[in-house]
Amino acid sequence: MGVTEVSAQKDSIYIQAKLSQDRKVLNVKEEIVYYNHSGKDLNAIKLLNWVAAYNRRGTALVYRKLEDRNTDLHFAKQSQLGKLLQLQVKNADREIPVSNTSDENLFLPLQEILKPGEKIKLQLKYQIQLPDSRFTGYGVSAADTALKYFFIVPDRFDPDNISSRKYHDIEESVSFNTFWMVNFDLPVNYFVKSNLKQTQPHSFSGYLDADPEFLISPNEYPSITVNTGDIQTEVQFGYTLSPEEKQNLEFYLPLHFKFIKERIGAIPERIFISEKFRNKEDFFGNNDIAFWKYRFRLFTTAENTDMDYFGIISKKILDESIITDKQDFHWFKNGLKSYLEIQYLKKFYSNTKLLGMLNDTKIFGIKPLKLFHASDVKLIERYGLAYQYIMSQNLDQKIDERFSDLSNFNDMAISSFETGTLFNYSADKMGYQNFEKLVQDFIARNTDKQLDPRDFLKELADKDKRTAYLSEFIQHKNRVNFTLKRFKKAGDSLNINIQKNTSANIPVKLQTTSREGRIKEYWVETEENQKTKTVLIPAADIYKITLNDDYIFPESNYRDNYLYAKGLFSNTKKIKLKLIKDIPNPEFNEIYINPRVRFSNTYDKFLIGLNFKNQSFFDQKFLYSLTPTYSTGTGKLTGSGAIAYSFLPAESLIRSLTFGVSGSYFHYDYDLAYRKASIYSNLNFMKNPRSTVSSSLGISYNYFERDLSSLMIANNDYDRYNLWSAGYGYNDSQSIHEKSLGVSTQWMNDFHKVTAEGFYRWEFAPRQKLSVRLFAGYFIKNITRNNTFNFGISRVSDYSFSYNLLGQSATGGILSQQFILADGGFKSFIPGTVNKWITSVNVDTSVWKIFHVYADAGVYDNKNQSTKFIWDSGVKVRIIPDFLEVYLPVQSSLGFEPAFKDYGKRIRYTLILNLSSIINAARRGWY
Repeated sequence: MGVTEVSAQKDSIYIQAKLSQDRKVLNVKEEIVYYNHSGKDLNAIKLLNWVAAYNRRGTALVYRKLEDRNTDLHFAKQSQLGKLLQLQVKNADREIPVSNTSDENLFLPLQEILKPGEKIKLQLKYQIQLPDSRFTGYGVSAADTALKYFFIVPDRFDPDNISSRKYHDIEESVSFNTFWMVNFDLPVNYFVKSNLKQTQPHSFSGYLDADPEFLISPNEYPSITVNTGDIQTEVQFGYTLSPEEKQNLEFYLPLHFKFIKERIGAIPERIFISEKFRNKEDFFGNNDIAFWKYRFRLFTTAENTDMDYFGIISKKILDESIITDKQDFHWFKNGLKSYLEIQYLKKFYSNTKLLGMLNDTKIFGIKPLKLFHASDVKLIERYGLAYQYIMSQNLDQKIDERFSDLSNFNDMAISSFETGTLFNYSADKMGYQNFEKLVQDFIARNTDKQLDPRDFLKELADKDKRTAYLSEFIQHKNRVNFTLKRFKKAGDSLNINIQKNTSANIPVKLQTTSREGRIKEYWVETEENQKTKTVLIPAADIYKITLNDDYIFPESNYRDNYLYAKGLFSNTKKIKLKLIKDIPNPEFNEIYINPRVRFSNTYDKFLIGLNFKNQSFFDQKFLYSLTPTYSTGTGKLTGSGAIAYSFLPAESLIRSLTFGVSGSYFHYDYDLAYRKASIYSNLNFMKNPRSTVSSSLGISYNYFERDLSSLMIANNDYDRYNLWSAGYGYNDSQSIHEKSLGVSTQWMNDFHKVTAEGFYRWEFAPRQKLSVRLFAGYFIKNITRNNTFNFGISRVSDYSFSYNLLGQSATGGILSQQFILADGGFKSFIPGTVNKWITSVNVDTSVWKIFHVYADAGVYDNKNQSTKFIWDSGVKVRIIPDFLEVYLPVQSSLGFEPAFKDYGKRIRYTLILNLSSIINAARRGWY
């Protein structure tokens, strides 16, 4: 076996691969001609054995999948895993020892130093057990076999680096600027498709600047050849196309190639699109919305095909044309893809709305979505909105963050959308033709070379110094903000005062609009360290003044970018009343008025009212909420209100620091109301958006005032009391090993107690979990008049009115059977409370499907009494996990409970009606 050297200084790889009849094993004979590209003397060569990422638990790939809350690979059977079964490496008939074939990095010691520019030939013979394709999209599925990153290849980025390079399933470059010859020996009636040129049936060869991929299938999947003008490209698909989709693509693909070629230059002769690549790179946000039995379409089938495949084709061409390290420079190709999408939308979808045809959906003859600002948002504004959404939660990341550290949402919102917005902003300022000529020349000069996108930013700055800020900008989480302060009339002109919160010399786009909608645009230059700029423009016919309209620059706040030049709201913004939460319209000061109907408890029953707030779909630093309600249970006016302000430092140990005040008035018993007033502060520590770990500190002061019944007055119960609370919470919501820890203290004049709670949940098999909770509580001081503030054993005393109990004061009936996992956490009705100290452990584990068994045990001590040990056990039915669960007690300190006549009253249940908890659980793995 040998490789013909077709060009100096280019690696060559020749492979003969035989696939077993069951498609589980690949036998490979491989020869590598490897050149030392490092510029240093090498005494060892590093080969990448990335199939080893599938061979056991604990690899970087398995951990990344768990971060995405995907446990398939963690729980995979041995037959589903991928591994290197055997390996033999030779150089000139000398066998080279390989230490550990289960490692992802194989280091081959050399007998002689390999100097820069010199080559070495390696002969490899190995066998691969292919993994199940459901883990990454590569491997064996029911019908197909997809091969990528399985063949052993040299590490082209850092061959002399002794550190390990792990496979994360992020589509990074491995083998580029390489000549390949690959021959397959396949089972009968199987076909192969590849991004390599096919020379004979089952044989491929040619140069690639991307990694080779192959799809082996009994199906002949379609291909479309584009042959128009100077474009001759074959597009091969690794999946079935419907007749309508194929017809649409035959129309749109030539347009896509022509559009892209005009902006970035060369187009490859062949493109292979796998199903995985299609799903990853298609247009986000144009999918139909399915609700129950109904499906609502946003765009036509042809429009969806056009938008989806423009993004897919753009990214595939960039991947085939540009060689760069994805870990450090992901933003370059992702940003160019978004830039191309923005230009395409400008040309063909400039007036298309984000919600598409959904805007015209009628219900009872009306179009309800027309009430939302979301119906007016343009499709092209999605790039700025995605950044605004994640930035408003301080979960955005810097653009040049390592790709493996980016959250899934930031992969789109930051690496793609924010970078594409910046490229578009620069092109708008310097001229689109100038920007695109720079891109074309840069790509052409670096053909077949590994490029550094930072060089592109330098060339961009040389071309237009007003883009020089980009090199520094991408290295930080930025909170750049331009503000329209005021304007003054000076004769026939307006003196407009613009402020910025950065010393960088970033230009700003100023726009004026007449009442008739005529628009004039001005570019305003800002010097370095100049934070205030006064602009003089003609005043004629100006009705509205705008900065950076349509989210064209990634600002931290667009709400101060609008002023009116005429009318009642001159030099300010209009106020708008809105119904129901919406995408914010930064042009207005919006107040949301939302009808509210909810069941509170058995005393207030249904609460009917209105909520007044300024909180939209995006978080804001200053928030207020006022909710007056009518209590159907008491016939009285109730309600709550709160004001809060959050500090969100971009690059700090702190994610958010919030100060707030709140108050509420509701009922906790029949005809007995409570009033609560609070002052609080919460500190959330910064977290890596990919990480499942979060932690926080909180402190609060609460004043309570309760109406008392005659019996409560006779018992000298508390009608007024003040509570101080402080605590720290740590939470790690990762798959497999979920854990949390909380430590808190609470005090008032009559008591001071400290508590600690730890929780651990282990998923030991798919959807089968073991949970352990530890609780400890201790009174440092307790001279209270009754048991109101005691630790609960099986019931909690909700004296702080924070548990949303349906029957706050219920002592019997179904409402009293509601269970809250707090304090002792016992499910059996073990009587009494604790006024000194208590420790308890609560355990439950899966048995079968929704059925669990549980057990609780604890020790507690009351004043002037002996220490007691208690326990219980039973069956838990998880109807809706963590939200609706039923506890059936069996054996406890009380005896065999099913034998008790009142057993029905001993059954407990949890009921948590918290929409935000459901949303937080659903979005895990995204950020």
